[in-house]
Amino acid sequence: MRVQRRHPSGARRTASRGSAVKVVSVVGARPQFVKLAPIARQLALRGDEHTIVHTGQHYHPLLSQSFFSELHIPPPDVNLEAGRAGHAAQTSEMLTRLDPVLARTRPDWVLTYGDTNSTLAATLAAAAQNLPIAHLESGLRSFDRTMPEERNRIVADHLADLLLAPTPAAMANLAAEGLAARSVLTGDLMVDALRAVTDPSSGPPAPLPPFLADHRGPYLLATVHRQATTDDPDRLSAVIAALTACPHPVWLLVHPRLATRCHQFGIDLAGGSLHTTDPLPYRTMLTALAAAAGLITDSGGLQKEALVLGVACSTLRAETEWPETLADGWNVLVPDPRDLPAAVARTRPTGKPPSPFGDGHAAARIVTELESRTHTAARPATRPIPRSVTA
Repeated sequence: MRVQRRHPSGARRTASRGSAVKVVSVVGARPQFVKLAPIARQLALRGDEHTIVHTGQHYHPLLSQSFFSELHIPPPDVNLEAGRAGHAAQTSEMLTRLDPVLARTRPDWVLTYGDTNSTLAATLAAAAQNLPIAHLESGLRSFDRTMPEERNRIVADHLADLLLAPTPAAMANLAAEGLAARSVLTGDLMVDALRAVTDPSSGPPAPLPPFLADHRGPYLLATVHRQATTDDPDRLSAVIAALTACPHPVWLLVHPRLATRCHQFGIDLAGGSLHTTDPLPYRTMLTALAAAAGLITDSGGLQKEALVLGVACSTLRAETEWPETLADGWNVLVPDPRDLPAAVARTRPTGKPPSPFGDGHAAARIVTELESRTHTAARPATRPIPRSVTA
């Protein structure tokens, strides 16, 4: 575990505004770094104290360090260096290494992001020390508990003291589970982050990556990384075969887990329409996605980014935690990979895509909630268990 000593992001607030709020953010994966950027910026602007803990869940430079430099996020104060491992082993290692960090910092809030193993470990570690927990991206449900992400987000929501929901649909899910009293609608941090790098005032957009710079004609971007896809050799083989059969060139951004499993199962990542490349930095990814004829993914966050950018998405799953993306056919679910070539050949929806994820000011609302509730968020000794959970 590496500890980097640096001045907290923003030192102290002026006396007229009172003491700074102490926040510990626990992050470890690409989508969490994207959400962290606007939060870190808001906390710094307001002079609150912010400790960033990187669990090391994503350690590939293109999935980790590049986001901190590109999005101007302060370097992590602590890197737990949990690294690659199975779900239980990785979560256990994070818990062991995170426990003394929280005991030392004793923040007003432990801020958890999304639905990864890092989220689960941070939630359990903070709850064990009776530290107030705020869960970003609360209320998402795929209603498929075989997904590790679904289990993680349910635990995070039911143990958190403040549930920060990105959409009205997420608020409805929380209310159905008896969690309405702790829930606040904030909007989605993805919109904050995307607008920050695409606004003309932030400078020119990133150029297309070299492999697309001279490309002529339509192309598709693809990502495959979820355990349900990569760890089943038959399904993974079917997905790769479907990518090779698509009607346009497909550029697959190869996640480390995908590369490992393809090597392990003897699956060739080449042939037909399929081309491969490394994961892209955030700004470059947005440029490549905005110019694409479509996106193929099993990710959650990219479904949203595609919708905001007006790009048709085909999701290699039977369900989505982002039902808003399905409006007007902007996103379609493709549980059977054999249906993928037809799905990506569909006519692009006409008109402007819907805007269900807020106005780009989610971070300001979230930090305001944290500040207004500080010192009143002591964890109750007991909390009634909602009937829907015990049924």
